[in-house]
Amino acid sequence: MARVKRAVNAVKKRRKIFKLAKGYFGAKSKQYRTAKAAVMKSLKYAYIGRKLKKRDFRKLWIARINAAARINGLSYSRLINGLKKAGVQVNRKMLAELAVNDAGAFARIAETAKEKLNA
Repeated sequence: MARVKRAVNAVKKRRKIFKLAKGYFGAKSKQYRTAKAAVMKSLKYAYIGRKLKKRDFRKLWIARINAAARINGLSYSRLINGLKKAGVQVNRKMLAELAVNDAGAFARIAETAKEKLNA
């Protein structure tokens, strides 16, 4: 049986880990074993962070919509309920954008929601 010479592949494998670990503090960027552990943990945190980012943005949009809705005499939940009844299909991202940058347009949307709630 011929023996397997792994030198090139082993170096490539380590190089990939060290490239990802570049800039880490101390041994985490110098020693393969600690670098590998740090990179694995970092990638795990990055994956989790991508999921958390979506939650954080939705929370931010809802807070902005709620603030603008209260200026127009509604709560967030009543505004959303009124928009659903009116058949207005605007997502929270766009509502938040309107609340921040175009108060007039948001006020018109809030009026539409109020009319459907009172009717």
